[in-house]
Amino acid sequence: MKMNKLWILCLLVLCSCGTKNEENIVSRGFERAEQQLSAQLKAIPEPTEYPRTIKDGKLKTTKKNDWTEGFYPGCLWYVYEYNRNEDWKEAAIKWTEALEPLKKLTNHHDIGFLMYCSFGNAYRLTGNENYKDILVESARSLCTRFNEKTGCIESWNYRKAWNGIDEWFYPVIIDNMMNLELLYFATKVTGDSVYAHIANTHAETTAKNQFRADYSNYHVVNYDEDTGKVLHKATCQGFSDNSAWARGQAWAIYGYTMAYRETKRKDFLDMAVHTADFWLNHSNLPEDGVPYWDFNAGQEGYVPDWNYDPQMFKEVPRDASAAAVAASAFLELADYVAGGEKYDQAAERILKSLSSPAYLAETGTNCNFILMHSVGSIPHESEIDVPLVYADYYYLEALLRYNSKQKK
Repeated sequence: MKMNKLWILCLLVLCSCGTKNEENIVSRGFERAEQQLSAQLKAIPEPTEYPRTIKDGKLKTTKKNDWTEGFYPGCLWYVYEYNRNEDWKEAAIKWTEALEPLKKLTNHHDIGFLMYCSFGNAYRLTGNENYKDILVESARSLCTRFNEKTGCIESWNYRKAWNGIDEWFYPVIIDNMMNLELLYFATKVTGDSVYAHIANTHAETTAKNQFRADYSNYHVVNYDEDTGKVLHKATCQGFSDNSAWARGQAWAIYGYTMAYRETKRKDFLDMAVHTADFWLNHSNLPEDGVPYWDFNAGQEGYVPDWNYDPQMFKEVPRDASAAAVAASAFLELADYVAGGEKYDQAAERILKSLSSPAYLAETGTNCNFILMHSVGSIPHESEIDVPLVYADYYYLEALLRYNSKQKK
């Protein structure tokens, strides 16, 4: 009897320690977020410039002419959602509403990132009907880039490939899957099915043309806008045309998981599972769950078009931004499939890593970004091993999803 009581006591202690550890991941992350973001708000008191990253050791901002501005107010909304402090709500509103003119943006696909991460969270947390109207107009702007012949939304305007020869007239990138959430939202609040039709068609076309047999993806697919024919399949920010760019894989996992949530279509769920399993089963995934910037960087059989120097790095850089996106997606995907525990476990492993001193910046360092060690584009020699605002955004989103699950 005494032995049984002792075992029960030990189990209770272990369970208690596990719960505290799980709470610590969330509380540690948001405590650091409050400290860092408070300092950023003091450094840039007005929303005329938006924090993006670090360049040459200094804070690099953008002035509403980029694709990343929506992530910063999104971070503020997530902190408010966690602590319900009205000061954070006021800051989030100010930094969100300054982006309203972007609702008319039509020259690239990233209006989804810009407006849904800011105004989407604002509407969800406040119910302000004006925010809904802004989002619907933003969705209309995104729809102007859709072409029925190609069956997808044009991501970028004309540009040339890395080889300087191939011309991309209608390039579509895997990142574009993330912007479909804005369109699904517009159909839900207006009852107009055109937005969801475009989103579904884009997701179908992407599933058909953007993936390899192993469910890794090409960053860029270039179409003939008159016939819809695929002209090129290539990379832009990954290592080579046949490699698996980590953040691109994370966009795919997240995008198809979200598309399944909005449609309950099995083919979208199958894509989410396949792309997630590619990630989890990859032999080159580090033990801590934070991927190298490209799963195949420097490996035999992968030849880049850009000027790659193997001596460039002593170690292949990790990408915390890809890890954060994937963690958030895994936590949602786990709820949609039998045996989803493996996705929850993968997300927890990532969040424990990102919440450790290896990736979580010390207070007052890192130009007051939350996470360290992300990668923008190594081929462009841009944003290598630096913080990135979207890494912080998806990290906080993943922490909120994780926290919600722990409370159930």
